[in-house]
Amino acid sequence: MASSKLRSSSSFPNLLLACLNLFLFLLSTASFVPIFLLRIPPTTFGWALFTTSAFSLFSSFVGFYSQLTHCCFVTHIILVVGSLIGQGLGFLVLFWREGESLRAMDSTRSSEQARLLIKIECGALLSMFLLQLVVFVLVCVVQSCWMKEYEELEWEKAETARKRNRKMARVQEESIANATKISEVRAKELDEKMKSKYGQWVKTEFEG
Repeated sequence: MASSKLRSSSSFPNLLLACLNLFLFLLSTASFVPIFLLRIPPTTFGWALFTTSAFSLFSSFVGFYSQLTHCCFVTHIILVVGSLIGQGLGFLVLFWREGESLRAMDSTRSSEQARLLIKIECGALLSMFLLQLVVFVLVCVVQSCWMKEYEELEWEKAETARKRNRKMARVQEESIANATKISEVRAKELDEKMKSKYGQWVKTEFEG
């Protein structure tokens, strides 16, 4: 009963976490576009942004797998924290050092187009950062619910085992008591028969 309540209480966070991972996957995929539109192949700075987006993409995959199997929690948390650091640094560099970012990207496009693509990438990184932050909080909440559910199930198993052992011990005690009573009754019956037969034999001897 308690475990079913825990499952129902954690169903909404699980659904919300799945939706956020899906949005993060789509946003991470979309963030590749400005990088390659700025320059093909990307520069070192471009590949750094690409790695950040790829890290976020991989963390969303691990998030889906973790929800299905209830494992890889530590791996997912490490990926989420790494993604948050990369997204935060990438956003700050693009937002506060736009000119230097343009030079680092070494785009072949016009200045206006390059600035627009930089702003799009900056917005994508900020959105990914906020989504990843919510995912981090929800992952901790869902993991806490899973741990409570697991502890509740283990307690129920232990309690069921204790009740079963007590019942078996009681049945064994009753069986032993019944067997003792039966043996006592049979011993009395045998004693009475022996006394009856012995008494008749003594009586016959005296009459003879």
